[in-house]
Amino acid sequence: MIIPKKYKSRLDLNQTEKAIKLVKDTFQQQLSAELNLRRVTAPLIVLKGTGINDDLNGIEHKVSFAVSDMGSAVAEVVNSLAKWKRMALADYGITKGYGIYTDMNAIRPDEELDNIHSLYVDQWDWERVINRKERNVEFLNTSFVRYTKRSNEPNI
Repeated sequence: MIIPKKYKSRLDLNQTEKAIKLVKDTFQQQLSAELNLRRVTAPLIVLKGTGINDDLNGIEHKVSFAVSDMGSAVAEVVNSLAKWKRMALADYGITKGYGIYTDMNAIRPDEELDNIHSLYVDQWDWERVINRKERNVEFLNTSFVRYTKRSNEPNI
């Protein structure tokens, strides 16, 4: 990580944590309202071999460990929720025009570390049920642009 020599945070540690919470709370409220999403809790750990843990590009090393009380079954920290989100849409019975979002946490040991990438991942992830004709870049851009324009309005 590169910190400029003259950098001085404008917030102390407590103010920083409060600001992070404000941003996260505001973001999830606006995102869910604009895109018809409901919050669900995502797994941090899944069993190896279930097909739930997405391999992203197929070469990532996963953080894994044996679970003693499960006959030493191997569990993995998630890398991505792409497959899990689609399963969750069906499990929750989400219908067209609605979706889910989650605050995903992961550990990615192969991440290239810099000022915005770390081993620990804390990111928003969402998925929405759409029909076949909506599966295009234009529809995605329209949905996202609508949200970003709204989120940049004052007092939101």
